[in-house]
Amino acid sequence: MNDWDRNKRILQELAKQGENSRCADCGAADPEWASYTLGVFICLNCSGIHRDLSGISRVKSIQLDFWDDTLVEEMRRKGNQVVKRYYEANIPPFYYKPQAADCKVLKEQWIRAKYDRKEFIAVSSPQEIFTSGKGAGDRTGCLWKRGKDKGSFRQRSFQLLEKEGILRYYSREDVKEPRGVIQVSKMNATFQPEKIGNPNGLQITFLEDGHTRNIFVYHKSGKDIVDWFNAIRAARFRYLKMAFPTAHESDLIPKCTWNYAKEGYMEKTGPMEKEHFKRRWFTLDNINRKLLYFKEPLDAYTQGEVFIGNTEHGYNVTEGLPPGVKGNKWNFGLTIRTPGRRFLFTCETEQDRKEWINVLKEVISKPMSCQDYTVEAALRRKQRR
Repeated sequence: MNDWDRNKRILQELAKQGENSRCADCGAADPEWASYTLGVFICLNCSGIHRDLSGISRVKSIQLDFWDDTLVEEMRRKGNQVVKRYYEANIPPFYYKPQAADCKVLKEQWIRAKYDRKEFIAVSSPQEIFTSGKGAGDRTGCLWKRGKDKGSFRQRSFQLLEKEGILRYYSREDVKEPRGVIQVSKMNATFQPEKIGNPNGLQITFLEDGHTRNIFVYHKSGKDIVDWFNAIRAARFRYLKMAFPTAHESDLIPKCTWNYAKEGYMEKTGPMEKEHFKRRWFTLDNINRKLLYFKEPLDAYTQGEVFIGNTEHGYNVTEGLPPGVKGNKWNFGLTIRTPGRRFLFTCETEQDRKEWINVLKEVISKPMSCQDYTVEAALRRKQRR
């Protein structure tokens, strides 16, 4: 057996062991690349980002490239667990660690923060590096914001104040009165590059006078938009710790920000079930147990909301429409039943219907918390008005 075959076999075995079996940066399973200068096993997507870390990281394919004995021994000596212990020694609890399905800007800035800027090594204070002497959830700067009535993006001045628990924005830096004030307690932020049409696009969703509102922003700098995102998470983390003082930190982190379970178009009819089916954009917020619908994906306000409770309280979702009811253009129906009424939808494809039913069933199967009952009651009061 020559060196090529022997070393390839050794690397393949190393890549199956412990933390090496998942990408050191995004957690993707079965990484087939490695940074031999850092000593970590990584996935194909993250390897592309590593190539841009000039002088820091150099990558090879485990399967296709030649590895000499020295490099193989270096990978054996280090590996994901050892390297992560050094580069991830001091991560603030609110800082978001991207997963395999996350967008590129999150992965890129996470990798740069770890290996290039070394923000989380034990000898440094990530809190100081990240916040420049301010609270972790304090941040001021400009973002490009989409107008709620017009599709154009305009530069606006934003200010996030952690202790006050607010995010406010102004038409200009020299204006004293803000155009909007958002309560941190009632907001979520999620990256939506495809939806917004910008690789650094961020969607901020919040409650305004009891109604769900979206604003869409971006920054030309990937680092700046990710810093804004983590500042929002820090402010949310502070609020959650005060609101739920006895809760474990691990239970609060998923509620700092969250991605929506599913988004996409469906057709919907009205409460009489005789109205014309109309196409709407739907968002399933699994944290707040709400199915939100909009006329278009980038609308500022919802057209309606459906609370998705638990099976024990009369909620369920089934395939198909009631007898005698037919959709408009799409034929793959589903029905959501609630204690108050049933909601009828159609999907464009069978696969889309299966995905909606699966994610809705996941929400319906979860027990309701005290906070869920509050959300349900508030939505019922709003619908009665």
